[in-house]
Amino acid sequence: MASPTAELSHLPKADGSANFSFGGYAITAAVNGPLEAQRRDENPFEALVDVNVRPAAGVGGTAERQLEAILQPALRQLIPVRNFPRGLIQVTLQVVETPENAYVNTKVLQPRTNLGIVPALLHAAVLGLLTATIPLKTVASATCLAITDADGGGAKVDPTPAEIDQARSVHVLGFTADRDLLLAESEGSFSEGEWAVVLQTAEKVCCRSQEAEDDAEMGGYGAESQNVQQFMRSVLEAKAAEGFHWR
Repeated sequence: MASPTAELSHLPKADGSANFSFGGYAITAAVNGPLEAQRRDENPFEALVDVNVRPAAGVGGTAERQLEAILQPALRQLIPVRNFPRGLIQVTLQVVETPENAYVNTKVLQPRTNLGIVPALLHAAVLGLLTATIPLKTVASATCLAITDADGGGAKVDPTPAEIDQARSVHVLGFTADRDLLLAESEGSFSEGEWAVVLQTAEKVCCRSQEAEDDAEMGGYGAESQNVQQFMRSVLEAKAAEGFHWR
């Protein structure tokens, strides 16, 4: 599987923006804020976080509302919302590209593939928030795993849409840089032992350090389990170096 790619601050009318591509998914994130919330929506003690997921074609539906319900509380945990009372932070995530067969048509996501896109959406949102100079308590990354009979009880990291469709269960887990569990969504049938394997594998994928890269590859995590937190750090460092470059 190809390494992730990203492009930062490419939308001139947004406070922050990012393109993130990995595993056949390409997401464009646009972030605006902190803005003044409408009086009917404002919270006197903290900021509102508005997440809007737009499909690759057509108008968003139930699948997109489900994705928003997964991402919104996760982003609220990363943003110090109490620093912006009566404020509003808008995060718009446009699905640009999906893997082959990820959609049953150009508009509607399959329920399980719906979980498969969550990591790409989260990573694009985090990069967009950082380019908008919105402070974060920490950064986070997520991964998708599938349990199939062919794996003998193991967890397949970054499964393809075909593998997701054949899996007994699909899981998306996200961890912060401090190894705290940020989100956990599952679908299908799985045992307590299989859940323990999923949790352990996801933590290794999301939280391993750059120094442990070789050890992780020896453990079978290879190119399919990119250290996305390290990747996002390198992208932001390159962007900062470019900004300080004398022209």
